[in-house]
This record gives sequence, structure tokens and C-alpha cells, in this order.
Amino acid sequence: MKINPNGFREYDARWLFQKDIDIDGIKDLGKGLGSQVIKHTKKTNPRIIVGHDYRSYSEKIKQALIKGLVSTGCYVEDVGLSLSPMVYYAQFNLKSDAIAMVTASHNENGWTGVKMGIKKGLTHAPDEMLELKNLTLNKQFVVGNGDVKKIEDFKKIYINDLIKKNKVSKKIKAVVACGNGTAGIFAPQILKGIGCEVIELDCNLDWTFPKYNPNPEDLNMLHAISKVVKENNADIGFGFDGDGDRCGVIDNEGNEIFSDKIGLLIARNLSDKYKNSKFIVDVKSTGLYSRDKVLKENKCKTIYWKTGHSHIKRKVHLENALAGFEKSGHFFFNKPLGYGYDDGINSSIQVCHLIDIKNKKISEIIKELPKTFQSPTMAPFCKDENKYQVVNDIVKKIEELKSKKIKIDEQNISEILTINGIRFTLEDGSWGLVRASSNKPSLVVVVESPSSEKRKKNIFDFIDSLLKKTNKIGEYDQKI
Repeated sequence: MKINPNGFREYDARWLFQKDIDIDGIKDLGKGLGSQVIKHTKKTNPRIIVGHDYRSYSEKIKQALIKGLVSTGCYVEDVGLSLSPMVYYAQFNLKSDAIAMVTASHNENGWTGVKMGIKKGLTHAPDEMLELKNLTLNKQFVVGNGDVKKIEDFKKIYINDLIKKNKVSKKIKAVVACGNGTAGIFAPQILKGIGCEVIELDCNLDWTFPKYNPNPEDLNMLHAISKVVKENNADIGFGFDGDGDRCGVIDNEGNEIFSDKIGLLIARNLSDKYKNSKFIVDVKSTGLYSRDKVLKENKCKTIYWKTGHSHIKRKVHLENALAGFEKSGHFFFNKPLGYGYDDGINSSIQVCHLIDIKNKKISEIIKELPKTFQSPTMAPFCKDENKYQVVNDIVKKIEELKSKKIKIDEQNISEILTINGIRFTLEDGSWGLVRASSNKPSLVVVVESPSSEKRKKNIFDFIDSLLKKTNKIGEYDQKI
């Protein structure tokens, strides 16, 4: 039996299959999760929804996970090939006790993992992950007699739920790119169903991901969407990740719109109807939220919070916020717009509503926002056992610079936020972020400047120099 303890991450589980975890390890994970669900629900035979994404090994892993769950007494309801939001939705629709989605999300082939949750609309928090880790590694398993049944055609129920409440009046021509991942059998159908004209790009399922990894932050994917948008004079381009809980956006001119700015446009649009609302955004997101004039006019409040789908979901729930937005493309819509969880297709639908209501091109709508110079999310390699210490060292260094009033690119540090790594803001509103990745052996670096491209680059160079001095980082996945 093989199971690397580092695979139990902040809020979900991720391993390289065979290298870090084997089938017996997955079975033990199922036993650990089943025991945890029984403990929290106080039921002998709790019902748990299970689904899997489209990777060559995902169904095999799901079956091993199910065996573990059944051995503890869980009644498993298998919804088959799924998106993560479809599994989240199934917990509401089928009134089950917990969920487990076998997916590595946007990670490269070779990775596997499980997103899981007990309370409806929420996934595991760090304390629940730690509990699961201890139960699994220490083999503290409940023994029981469970069962498994297949839920046939649940996909139709999920698809119809999104279509029936989201019709648009304007004929929107949308490029829909899925990177040959699971969203390919969902997103085109749903967007056609609400009234869009859909141009499909890499929507056929192919678990080799022959062109690029299905990741809406991947520049290769975004450039491919941009090309097709321009060739077809499309109104919008959407890119979905491997398990369909994230969405990236390309405007009608072929320009990438970072998801945090799309989130702000949606928040503005919603704030006209839902005044006095709260919005939750992650620390990687643009600084424009905090000083947006439309949100202020509509008496809306923005709270910056920890990056990670589980953290934002919980904060949206705790604050009873209308919506939450992450720069990575996870959007969370609370009632009456959704159930609080992240659904990339629902996110694309909200963008369609924005275009429909405004009756403008998305390139015109984005120009209503003040211009800022943003970096993509950049991830330098850093071992799991080193990354948190590296971030702690960077925090201390930047706090020291602030206390000594040492300038960065001729600017004093005006504010420091340390709820998730460190986000430091300069006098002109420019900022930089360094945090540890929650699901891979890497760090996360993001920078933004409202002043100039040059200042953005200078802030990145400053962060990069600090990181290099640690001698504990490797290559970046992408750089500016």
C-alpha cells in the first residue's frame, strides 16, 4: 500500500498516481473518508455521491474509492462521468450526506485526487483534511456493510436545471473550449440551451489532452480560444478546466480578460439589482474591487480572503455573500443565483447575462473599468516540505522593509495583508503577492499596477530576486 502524506493538501487531496499513491492507498482513502462521514453525520449508513472526471485512470480510482467507502457502511450513489459542480449539485438534488469527486482538476496527466465535502455546498476545510489524513494514515477505520448503486442519466437533471432558469434574449456567439476535458460533454449543450450560438473548440473527450492542459489560466489554451474568436467574429470565448468548476474568458477582440476583472464586472451588474450585497474575492484578485465606484454607489462590501475554492466557498457561506470570485476562475454564486459552490458553466452563463443586459460588446464593457497592468498567475517550483517556510521568510523580509520604510520601485509599502501568504500594496495601489500553492509543490506569484507595465515588471523582479535568494525555488510554469 502506498500513500504519500503530502497528498493531503489544504482542502482537497492530490497525488501522482502510482508514484505517490496506488490502488490500495486509494481504497484506504475511501475507508478514511467513509469513517469521517459516519463520525460527522452520526449515521451508520450515510449516503455519499461519487463521480469521476475523464482521465484514463479516473474510473479505476473511483471504483477503489467506492470499495473503501462501502467497507465502512456508506451507501454510495455513483453518478458516473461528472463535473465537480454536477456532483455538488447532486448533493442538493438527491439530499445525500456527503460527496466525493475523483478529479485532478487542471493538474497535468498523471495526477489524481479527490474533492470531498460533507456540509452541502462546501468542501473540506484544512481541519477536516487533517482529520481525514490522520484517520487514513493511522487506519482508524469504521467497519460496516454498505452498498453502491448507479444513478443513471443524472447529467440530464444537472444540465436542465442550468438551462431552464438562464435563458438569454440576445443571440450570443460563443467559442466554447474544453481542452478535451470532461466539460466538453456539458458546456456546449448548456450554452446552446440558454440561447447561445456555440462554436466548439476541443470539446471531444480525449484523456491524452493532445493540444494543451484544460486550464483556463494556461496561456496556450487562452491563445487558442483567442484565434478562433477572431476567426469567427464571436462575441465571447470561454475556456473550462478539467472538472468544469472554472471558466476563463476571451473578449470579442481576442483579448484575455483575467477572471478577477470578469468577476468585478459581474459584481457590478449584480449590485444594481442586489444592493447592499457582500462579495468575497481572493487575495490574488485585482485591487479595483476595494475602490470600485459602482459597488460603492450600491453600498456593496468587498472582502479579500484566502485563495482556494474551499476557503472562498466557506467565506461566502459565513458572510451570506451574494457571490465570490477567484482570479483562477472559480466563481461562487449564492442564492438566488446558485447554491454557493463553484460552477464554471454557471460562471459563463452569468457573463452571457452581463452581455445580454448591457447590450454591449464585452470589449466595451471591460473598458468601463479603470486600466490596470496585471500579470498572469505564475508558479515557481518549490518542494512541499519547503514552500511554507519560504513564504514565511518572504513575509518577514517584506515586513522588515515596510518597518524600515525601504522603497520598492520608488514607492513605500502602504499596506500588508497576511491572511494567505503576503500581499503588499504600494502607495499608488500597485501590489504583489507571494503564497504557497494549496495543491502542488510550488509557490504562487501575482503582481498588478494601476500605473504602468514597467512598475508591474519591477515588482515582479523584486519578488523574483527575494525568492532566488532562498535557493529553494525552481523553474516557473510561466513568467512575465
